[in-house]
Amino acid sequence: MKFYITTPIYYVNDIPHIGHCYTTIAADIVARWKRLNGFDVYFLTGTDEHGAKIAQAAEEKGKTPQELCDFMSGKFKEAWKLLNISNDGFIRTTEKSHKYTVQTITQALFDKGLIFKNKYEALYCVGCEKFLAEKDLDGNGCCPDHKKKPVLHSEENYFFRLSAFQNELLARITDPAHKEYIEIQPQERKNEIIGKLRLGLEDISISRTAVEWGVPLPFDKTQTAYVWIDALINYITAVGYPDDKERFQKYWPADVHLMAKDILWFHSVIWPAVLMGAGLAVPKKVYSHGFFTLNGSKMSKTLGNVISPQELAEKFGVDAARYLSVSLIPFGPDGDISWSGLILKYNTDLANNLGNLISRTVKMADKYFELKVPPVRPDLELARKAAKILEDSFRPALDNLYFHKAADALQDAITLVNRQIENDAPWKLAKTEPEKLPACIYSYLQAADIIAVYLLAFMPDLSARIWSICAAKGNIEESAKKYFKDKTIPGEGFSPAGSPLRQAQALFPRIQAEQK
Repeated sequence: MKFYITTPIYYVNDIPHIGHCYTTIAADIVARWKRLNGFDVYFLTGTDEHGAKIAQAAEEKGKTPQELCDFMSGKFKEAWKLLNISNDGFIRTTEKSHKYTVQTITQALFDKGLIFKNKYEALYCVGCEKFLAEKDLDGNGCCPDHKKKPVLHSEENYFFRLSAFQNELLARITDPAHKEYIEIQPQERKNEIIGKLRLGLEDISISRTAVEWGVPLPFDKTQTAYVWIDALINYITAVGYPDDKERFQKYWPADVHLMAKDILWFHSVIWPAVLMGAGLAVPKKVYSHGFFTLNGSKMSKTLGNVISPQELAEKFGVDAARYLSVSLIPFGPDGDISWSGLILKYNTDLANNLGNLISRTVKMADKYFELKVPPVRPDLELARKAAKILEDSFRPALDNLYFHKAADALQDAITLVNRQIENDAPWKLAKTEPEKLPACIYSYLQAADIIAVYLLAFMPDLSARIWSICAAKGNIEESAKKYFKDKTIPGEGFSPAGSPLRQAQALFPRIQAEQK
């Protein structure tokens, strides 16, 4: 079974921030989860490096466009390494192989009569790198995203016959029974796409004459491919199109394109139309998440409220930063975050709940059983209860990209074990019914192992650490893969009786609530 998931390729006019992290961590969690469940995963991210904005930014910084792209692309690679992102591929649109693919696709569309030359005059937003209609502007005649008035631009360039695909796109987006159904999530954004489609599609400009920093069209070297056509094609470049047919057939079509809502139209309408025009399969699912504000304000460098990956990692640790990024708010709609909210979530879910579970279980094993798994007949009832919660709730949530619900299921399982500890009161049993104590401690350790297995996609290093602390045998990833295949906890549990545990230093030191 193959599974191909992508983030958008990130524009290199600025350094990575929490918005980029949000999408990339989410994709990484899905990729890790699918690998644990036996899928042959290809996880792609990368950088978008052409267009007028890049050339302009490079000039302002006294660099060549390529120098700027090399520097900024490196920053994204550094960020993903810091956040333990397990991407299989990292594509850059300045790569020779990608330029070749762009030219192959545009030539094929041109040969089929789907690209034609025409004179175009319209309002152009440099920030968006796209033409805008009057209806797209705000009350001040400005681009609603960049708050600047677009300029009237006239040029002769090449157009793609997007209008020719309206009916087929509607069929593929609205009919789940269609053999090449395009699933768009969440539902409310799917409805928006369908509504716009029904208003009718216009042919779109796909080239520029004044933009030198781009891929020259193969049939007219005086023009470069519009940055969005160029960028979208990255998804097939990365899996070998057009020359590596075996690799392309293995991974294409993409199972999930993951992105923010502002680029959903490009991915759910323009990109499928380009693929259809080229005679290629369309992506199976396009999922867009919302935007979030910080303390109720839009994040901006001017306001000084942009959160970097480094800040997140320094404040909470890498694994906690990964967990918090996708669990604080629902993944689909817009939401607001704050440093105080992140800290509260960290203290509640991780310090008080998960951290406390591991800490006190190991402390009790140390106090009563010389820091070993108690020598007792296996009691896996509690572990199985935790596993049932996670299979019934965590699995469907994560399979449907409901990351916050998956996180909630993890917390439900952790809470189950913590409540069992409170009910058992082992510190009392040690005095009144010591014969019951070994089975209790054993059951807590086995339940912690199961929680670590499901937590692995969210917090890979922390899960491996819990696995080691609890004396679970073997490699956690291999054990998780076997468990998810068999759906059975080993008869002796993951942590064999008598195995030496490790001291559990504070996994999540509490953080003082603050505003930042």
